[in-house]
Amino acid sequence: MIRIISILVGAFFSLALLWSFGNGAASFIKEPPAATAEALFHKHPKHYSFSSDSAFGTFDKQQLQRGFKVYKEVCAACHALKQVAFRDLKAIGYNDDEVKAVAKGFQIPVYNPATGEVNSRDGLPTDHFPPVVYAGQGNPPDLSLITKARHGGAAYVASLLTGYAEQEGYKNEKGQELLKLFPDAKTPDGLYFNPYFANLNIAMPAPIASDDQVTYTDGTKATVDQMAQDVSAFLTWTAEPKLDKRKQTGWAVLGFLLFATTLAYMAYRNIWAGKKGH
Repeated sequence: MIRIISILVGAFFSLALLWSFGNGAASFIKEPPAATAEALFHKHPKHYSFSSDSAFGTFDKQQLQRGFKVYKEVCAACHALKQVAFRDLKAIGYNDDEVKAVAKGFQIPVYNPATGEVNSRDGLPTDHFPPVVYAGQGNPPDLSLITKARHGGAAYVASLLTGYAEQEGYKNEKGQELLKLFPDAKTPDGLYFNPYFANLNIAMPAPIASDDQVTYTDGTKATVDQMAQDVSAFLTWTAEPKLDKRKQTGWAVLGFLLFATTLAYMAYRNIWAGKKGH
């Protein structure tokens, strides 16, 4: 009797679930949700090719150093890099003296438990990049892991940095004009229109506004697009500093597994050959 009741209860809930699903699907087909400005005008990241992208790709240390220069001179005023220590910069080609000079250019907060005061001192190579106190609008995220935290990674960051546009008269790929379709979608005061941002309006003004905003020492032309790609490559490194070594180890492991698999198969054929009539 208990088994029959259990079967009936289970069947009831299964039918209720199917009815709910069918009713919802029918409602969606009859009255599909209205299109939103974000759905029609949000753009996917542009296609960028970074040296570290492929399975055999490695970081370009010159590009990483250029990207760090962009971060230090453009981004560091608002965005922290708290997961990275100054001494980690040796991995992208800086020597000990250069790392010490970079660290000295940052002030590290030091808490005194005896007095409760917070003082500051020059940075040391063993310190991490200090937190940033930002008093403006919005909440600038820490950039240490930003390329792993955003869909599209480095391509998203580069697209966002170069994607600011005038909202007035802006059209999508279908030729639809944003403010004609959605008059209420006008960017509020204090925000900036960027179709690569999730809700189209971002609190950060365009940080890379013109060519030669940063002076490169290796002769590379500092265009807006070049600076955006360089800092995006640098932020890929901050998120995955062991990427090159992981790829090298991965290929060695795959080679070993292939060899071990071949050896195991040959041993299998040799051991069982007489048993199977081979």
